[in-house]
Amino acid sequence: MRAPVRAHAPPPRVNADGSGNAEITRRHGRPVPCGAFEYMRGPTGPARTFQVGELMHQPGAMPVPPTAPADGLTTGHVQLPPGGMVPAPAAPPGAAVPDTAHAGVAVLLIGPAGAGKTTVARHWAGLRPVPTAHISLDDVREWVRAGFADPRAGWDDRSEAQYRLARRTCGFAARNFMANGISCILDDAVFPDRPAVGLGGWKRHVGPGLIPVVLLPGLDVVLERNAARTGTRRLSDEEVATIHGRMAGWYGSGLPIIDNSRHDVPTTARMLDEAVARSLTSPPQW
Repeated sequence: MRAPVRAHAPPPRVNADGSGNAEITRRHGRPVPCGAFEYMRGPTGPARTFQVGELMHQPGAMPVPPTAPADGLTTGHVQLPPGGMVPAPAAPPGAAVPDTAHAGVAVLLIGPAGAGKTTVARHWAGLRPVPTAHISLDDVREWVRAGFADPRAGWDDRSEAQYRLARRTCGFAARNFMANGISCILDDAVFPDRPAVGLGGWKRHVGPGLIPVVLLPGLDVVLERNAARTGTRRLSDEEVATIHGRMAGWYGSGLPIIDNSRHDVPTTARMLDEAVARSLTSPPQW
């Protein structure tokens, strides 16, 4: 059995004459050229040194990958289609109830802190029979480490700027997932009475085909779930009550609303499927 190939990874060295053929001395005293691999045939057998290009062409060795075209439109060697706006859903002709489980969709799950958005979205995405991604705006917003604008400290220009950046990043990811045949579900606490964090931005960044669904359990349930949170996700009871009250503005909006106060996660995910199916048949006006 062949022994594994060990790569030497010291930084390149340059000879005094400017050439790049300087040798690097190994700890066992034998010099090995820069950019080379050492191939051992046994624990005590003779060693042979290969240059990278030579090794790639040895029988059974890893093949040399082709050179990627420098057109700026490829990732690795896979051509990606342009991530355009997600088109508005259209009911398939002759189908009374669309096949939601296999449909390519982009869903936005809306709700207050503690509504269970992330848990339900992750569960729903994980059980679909087609590739589906879950994108949480809070997760993306917390990519910022140093200088993170913690919403618990108040909503100001910095926190709004970071929110807008996270929303735009989520929209970019959703369009690219959809362009490559992967459905997605996003979750965010979108307010019905505040344009800065409203549906308009999501529609602008994802497209008119985005399907919004509201998850709105009772205040007592939201407070209980929020109390079990830790870190930046946990808010004060006053903040939770205020947000929940503002979310009530979604009633009468025409968007599908799920009250999951007395439902577990799998049941809520099935209700979400039904809401998405209705939206595919008769898209809400928003």
